[in-house]
Amino acid sequence: MGARKSNAGQRPSARQMLAKELARLREESGKSLATLGEETTYDRAYLHKLETGTRVGSPEVIAALSAVYGAAAEHLTMLWQLARGDAFADKYKRFMQLEAKATVRYEHAVGAIPGLLQTEGYAREVFEATRARDENDLSEEIAARLGRQELLQREDAQHFRAVLDESVLRRKTRDPKEWTKQLEHLLEACQLPNVTLQVLPFDAGPHGLMGTSVTILWLPDGKAVAYTEDAHSGQLIEDPSEVEKLRLSYDLLRDLALSPRDSVAFIERLLEENKPCAPDQT
Repeated sequence: MGARKSNAGQRPSARQMLAKELARLREESGKSLATLGEETTYDRAYLHKLETGTRVGSPEVIAALSAVYGAAAEHLTMLWQLARGDAFADKYKRFMQLEAKATVRYEHAVGAIPGLLQTEGYAREVFEATRARDENDLSEEIAARLGRQELLQREDAQHFRAVLDESVLRRKTRDPKEWTKQLEHLLEACQLPNVTLQVLPFDAGPHGLMGTSVTILWLPDGKAVAYTEDAHSGQLIEDPSEVEKLRLSYDLLRDLALSPRDSVAFIERLLEENKPCAPDQT
């Protein structure tokens, strides 16, 4: 039998640290998983997954556990914030590391509204449409996506420009109320000094980025990277010549799009169209 590989020297992940801490807190409290489930209203099987690191959890379950454990668990939220990055695929983590440092971000969206601009209800419908998930998994993924939106709100927020293909704004959510919230959220985002939003109308015609969502990041050292994505895969591009080609394509696309002011008016019209008709008083 071959020797078992040693994990000595390997740095534990934030997910592992969170799992071990949750297990420690329960052991010290003397509670069983069944008791903990009753006190938090979460299924014992799900709580077990948290303690083994199979799941990361959502802000709601972490808050529930913190309430049960009291002062001993005041650091759980911080641990969860560190661990939530594990909810993303490995190939995306490098991009997330770079986006956290970026000073400028350009996006072209063709399939859905960019994650940094999504409401919770919109994100829920997007995740529900891609594959079956139980409610706990769904809550984790939504929390991880919405958590990244602090990039636009923090004190040193990056400059964010998004060009939305008109198709993105024509594909409504199933729930009209959620679609209204999403359109209103886009208009609110346009008011942020670091956010510029443009709509690429159908009559702009063919262009070099058709069918491809693109994100271009400018880093503090002057370098730029790009991330391209379709419905089933994504690719991080760091080769300067390839990034430059995408940047030039983006510049041409931006020139075809409506101005920021006309784009706001476009979304306002969609919002008005989405309002329910008043009942006939006759």
